[in-house]
Amino acid sequence: MLVITRQIKAARSLLGWQQYELALQSGVAISTVRRLEGLEDGPIGAHFETIEKIRNAFEKAGIEFIGNPNPGVRLKGESS
Repeated sequence: MLVITRQIKAARSLLGWQQYELALQSGVAISTVRRLEGLEDGPIGAHFETIEKIRNAFEKAGIEFIGNPNPGVRLKGESS
């Protein structure tokens, strides 16, 4: 699944995580998290492995990525 910048920010917000916590939970450098969140909204320009680490950390914490037609995130168990 394609992950976009605003999904990372929204997922962090839902969990109450700071950037450093996302870095810790995902095993990605905080400088990478900052760089990705600083990009213009759209598909994340990063290595596949980096995106997977971030997505996996969020999913383990209870985030569900939702896609087309409006990409977003929600806590698992919430309805749209």
